[in-house]
This record gives sequence, C-alpha cells and structure tokens, in this order.
Amino acid sequence: MKSRYIKTAIIFIVGTILLSSCATIVSKSTYPLSIESEPNNAKVSITDKNGKEVFLGNTPATVKLKAGSGFFTRAEYQVKFSSPGCEDKVVPVTFKIDGWYFGNILFGGLIGMLIVDPATGAMWKIETDYLKETLEKSANIADAEMKIVDINDIQESWKSHLVRVN
Repeated sequence: MKSRYIKTAIIFIVGTILLSSCATIVSKSTYPLSIESEPNNAKVSITDKNGKEVFLGNTPATVKLKAGSGFFTRAEYQVKFSSPGCEDKVVPVTFKIDGWYFGNILFGGLIGMLIVDPATGAMWKIETDYLKETLEKSANIADAEMKIVDINDIQESWKSHLVRVN
C-alpha cells in the first residue's frame, strides 16, 4: 500500500516536470515598465511593433507590457515622449531571451521549450524596466522675439558687428 503511494507521487512529480515549462513557472510573460521624464507630466504614447497604441498617458507612469508578440516572437515597443516647448523623443523598449528558458533542458522538456514558453511569451525578458528621459527644449522660431535697442545701450564688442541700413 505504501509503495502504491510512492509510485503515485513519483508519477505525479515526473508528470509535473515533463508537462511544465521552466520560464513560465519561474519567470513571467508581462513586465512592468516605470516611465519618468524631465519635465514632468509629459505625454507618453507606447506603440507595439505593428504600430498599435498600447498605452497613452502622462509621466510618471507604470505600464505592464507583454514580453511576447506571437509564437517564438519577442515584443518590441516604441515609447514616445512629448511636451509643449520640447522636442519629441522616441525610445525603444526591447526584450531578450530569459535565462530560465534554458531550464527547460532539465525541467520543462520539449513541451516547455517548444510550446509553453514560446506561446506564453515567458521565454522573453524585458531589457530595461525603468525609463527616465530628459526632453530638450525646442528651437522653435515662434519663440524668438524682436527687440529694439538704442545703440548706446548695447555692449561695445557688439558694435563692430552692426550693419548700417539706409
């Protein structure tokens, strides 16, 4: 009777190991990405590699991104920052292969390596989980202004660069 329980336990453990996948168990298929900017409250738009917008909001923000975008295909995203008076900035977010994926050789077997982890996206891991970008001020000509100054009020070194207009 005791040997029957031991056999059942062994079959259960072996079955679990063979039908599971290492990265899916140990890792995850979605990752949080924290986003900040200078200046704060910049508009953020995240698009996937097909151009579909997956997030629209303002900084600071935390977004969950899927690691996979299809069977054996890693996800890729473009994070676009924009703020009035600043140049837009686009930053790529990519994923790399998760080291736990190779744990399938020992624990997950072929099912984990060829089906479960590639289908769930757990074979991929985010390369960076934090973005803090500084947006550059735009050199917008509309921001330029014209001033009329008396010739006696300008620096002496500037006077040699003046051009007489008739």
